[in-house]
Amino acid sequence: MEKGWLDFNASQGEGEQDEYWRKENESHGDISTSDDFGDVPELSEEHLELLNQRSSFGSDDAQHSSVSSRKYHSHASRWLLAALVLIGLFALVSLVAVFIKLSGAHHPNDKNSSSDQPATDFDTADDDYTIISPKYVLDPNWKVDTKPERRVFVFVIRDREHNPDGVYRPMILINDRFPGPLIEANEGDKLVVEVENQSSNSTSIHWHGIYQNDTNWMDGTVGVTQCPISPGESFTYEFDVNAQSGTYWYHSHQAATASDGVYGPLIVHSRNERQLQKLDYSTDRVLMVSDHYHDLSGKLLMDYLAPDMENAEPIPDSGLINGRGRVDCSIYPNRKCDNSTQNVGYPHMNLERGKRHRLRFINTGAFAEFQVSLDEHALAVTEVDGTDVDPRGFHGLNINPGQRYSVVVNANHTSKDAFFLRAKMLTDSFQGDNPNLQSELKGVVAYGKGETKHHNNTQTPKSKDFNEQGDLICKDINTTALVPVEQTPAPIKADATFYVRLNFEIGAYQLSRGFFNQSSWRPDVRRPSLLRALDGLNSGNSSFAIQNQTHHDFRSAIVNNQAFKENKELVVQTEGIQVIDLIISNFDDGKHPLHLHGYKYFVLAQGHGYPPSNITGIVDLTNPLRRDTATVEAFGWIVLRVVADNPGLWAFHCHNMWHTEAGLLMQLMTRSNEIGHFQIPHTHEALCNATVSKLEKGKGPKDEVFYRHES
Repeated sequence: MEKGWLDFNASQGEGEQDEYWRKENESHGDISTSDDFGDVPELSEEHLELLNQRSSFGSDDAQHSSVSSRKYHSHASRWLLAALVLIGLFALVSLVAVFIKLSGAHHPNDKNSSSDQPATDFDTADDDYTIISPKYVLDPNWKVDTKPERRVFVFVIRDREHNPDGVYRPMILINDRFPGPLIEANEGDKLVVEVENQSSNSTSIHWHGIYQNDTNWMDGTVGVTQCPISPGESFTYEFDVNAQSGTYWYHSHQAATASDGVYGPLIVHSRNERQLQKLDYSTDRVLMVSDHYHDLSGKLLMDYLAPDMENAEPIPDSGLINGRGRVDCSIYPNRKCDNSTQNVGYPHMNLERGKRHRLRFINTGAFAEFQVSLDEHALAVTEVDGTDVDPRGFHGLNINPGQRYSVVVNANHTSKDAFFLRAKMLTDSFQGDNPNLQSELKGVVAYGKGETKHHNNTQTPKSKDFNEQGDLICKDINTTALVPVEQTPAPIKADATFYVRLNFEIGAYQLSRGFFNQSSWRPDVRRPSLLRALDGLNSGNSSFAIQNQTHHDFRSAIVNNQAFKENKELVVQTEGIQVIDLIISNFDDGKHPLHLHGYKYFVLAQGHGYPPSNITGIVDLTNPLRRDTATVEAFGWIVLRVVADNPGLWAFHCHNMWHTEAGLLMQLMTRSNEIGHFQIPHTHEALCNATVSKLEKGKGPKDEVFYRHES
C-alpha cells in the first residue's frame, strides 16, 4: 500500500464509506498549530459592474480661435488676449502632465518595469477599471438534461495592472477578471467564443482537453493550427463539445502569455454525470492552483532562453489559489505593493457539515507542481482529466501543470469546524532558490452554509496537516489503481511504435534547448502547420503522401521529414485510423507533464530508468487510465497508446510553459487523408494577413537574438 493511500473503493456501501471517512477524519485530535493565517479579505462579488470608461480629453479645449486682423487697442482686449494665452499654456502643461502620468502608470518604483520587457509589450489605455475575482462555484440549479444549446461568450482581452498577491504587475486579462470567466456547458452543446484582442500582444485561446472533432482549426495553437489574433483584431471560436465531459480549462497558446493571466476554467456536464460520479455530492466548485511571477512572461523568456542558462527555469515569486495570494510587501521595497486590497488573500469557502462536496482542482501554472491536501480530510479522487474513475482516497494529491483532478470531500468532522486547505509547491524540481517564495499556500475551509465573508483572525483553524502524505517528489501520483468507471480496453497491439528521446542540449552560443529526438520546435506564426498541410494535400504535393516515403512497404504511420523540417518540426503522420505507441525516455533531470491536444491516450506504464524491452507485451490492457496530460519523471520513461482517429494536426508537448518555448513540442498529423477535405473559415486564414511585426507580438525570442556578432 502506497504511503498516503486510503484503502476504500466504490464497492463499499454508502454506510461503510461514511463510517470509514468518519474514523479517518477524526483520527487526529485537536492539535494546535503555530500557523497564523491572518485575515483573509472578502472575495469580490462576481457580478460587480465593470468600470471600463476610457479617459478622454475634451475637444473643446483644443478648438482653435480665429483672431480678427483688426487691431484692438483697448485695455479690455489686451487682457482678453493675455487670458487666452495663459489658458492655452495651462491646457498644454496639463496635457503633458497627464501623458507623463499615463506613460508611467505601471510600476513607478519597479526597475523591471514593462517598458523594459523585450519580448512582450504592455500598454494600458486607461486606468479606470476594476478587476473582478470570481468565486467559481458551479450553478447548483444547472440542468444537464436540456437539449443541446448554442452558448455564446464574449472575451475582451486587455492589458491591465493587477496585484493578485499584493505586488502590482502588468497582466493580460479577459473581461477584467482574473482568472478568466467560468464556462459551463453540457455535453453536446456548441460553444461560441468571440475574442476581441485589445491587448498589445497577439494571442489565441486553446481549449485544453477538448477533442475538437471536425474542428481542428479551432484548437487555438499558434504555429500549429492557427496564426495568432493580432492586437486590435477579433476572432470567433466555434465548436461542438461531443463525446466528453468533466473538468477542462482554456488558456492563451501564444508563447507563455497564459502565465500573464489569460486562462480560466471550462466545465462540461454529462447527462449521466451523477451516475458516472460514484459518490454523490451537494456542491461543486473549481479550485485553480498556479505559480505566479511578478514580471511579464516576455522578460522571463528572454532571461531563461539566454546563453549559459542551462535550462534554469524561472523560479516563481509566489503562488495563487483561484488567482488570490498574499506576500509581505515589506520584502518588496522597490515594487508597488498593497496586500490589503479586496482581491488579495487566500480563499475562504464554506462546506455544509454532514454533506459531500466536489472540488475540481486544476493546475493552471507555468512550471510548479503542487501537492494539495485538506487537513484531517480524505480526498476521494473521482475524475482525472475528464475521465470518471472509481473513488480512491489520498491525503496528498500531486498535480502537475495542465492536469485536473476532481475529489469528493466528506464534511463529517465532529470536533472542529475550520480547516486549512494546503497547496505545496514541490520545490525540489527548482534549479535555484527564491528567498522570498513562500512555497505553501493556504486557504480556509469552514463548515457552514452559503458563501463567506472574509476570515476572522479569531477563527484561524487549529487543524493538523497529515504527517503521512505522499513523498514531496516531482512526479505523478501512483495512478495505476485509478480505474475508469466506463470500461474501455486498450487495443491489443499498436500498428506503429515511435521511440522518442526527450532531453535538453547546449548548442551554439551556449543556448540550452529542449529536444524530442533531433527536433527542437520553432513555431511559424505566419504559416501554421495546418495551413501548410492543407495547401500541400490539395495541390497534390507528393511530400505529404505517406506511400511516396515508405518505399512501397505500405506503412500507414511515419515521421514526415520531407514536408516538414525535422530539426524544428517533428511530425508523426498517419493515414486512416491507426493505433500508435509513443515510448518516451526522459534523459533530463526534471519531470515533464506531456499534454496531447485533440485526444486522451491510454497510460500503459511508466517508471524510472529504462523501459523493459518487452514493456508493451506485459502491460494490463483491460481498462487502463485515459487522460490527456501525464508526467514522465526525471530520468524515467512512459508508454502512451493513442488511437489516432481524429483528423488534424495536434500538438504533443511538455506543459511546462518554459520547456515548450525551449522546443519541447512535436506534432501528430492524424488521418491525413481527411485533412484535405477541411473547410476552414476564411476568418481563420485571414488572421495570417496581419503584418509580421503584429503576429510576433508576445512571441518568444528567436535564437538569433542571442547570437554574438563575429568581428
